[in-house]
Amino acid sequence: MDNEMKVITTNKKATYNFFISDLVEAGVELKGSEVKSVRQGGLSLNESFVFIRNGEIFLKNAYIKPYEHDKLSKLDERRTRKLLLHKAEIEKLARKVQEKGFSLMATKAYFDKGRVKVSVGLAKGKHLYDKRETKKDQQLSRDVRRAVKERGR
Repeated sequence: MDNEMKVITTNKKATYNFFISDLVEAGVELKGSEVKSVRQGGLSLNESFVFIRNGEIFLKNAYIKPYEHDKLSKLDERRTRKLLLHKAEIEKLARKVQEKGFSLMATKAYFDKGRVKVSVGLAKGKHLYDKRETKKDQQLSRDVRRAVKERGR
């Protein structure tokens, strides 16, 4: 039923280009037709980022496809959306971003008990050699899965 978590989309480039730490779950403030579009899978976190302004946290440049049956509201697909977090969590993230040179990144979006949630993490850029290491690890795990699958046949 609606009690389990259903992943809508993941930001694969975020985990490839950045080291992600300190994940926090945040709600997203959406309009009615946007929720219907997200339920149909019309959400993309590619090229999106998170920023803090005046003690509030926002998701910018996330794409939500316009809902095809909504003829009245003309919402911008890439508008800035407010994220819902407790004030203490926002202040904690803001301190870490200022002190250590991190940025904030949305890593995945999912439904949790019928509500749209976004996983926000602190991101620190990877160097080219780190990306090569990530590729190598992915290839190794892919080869191991393939070998286990072949062995089971």
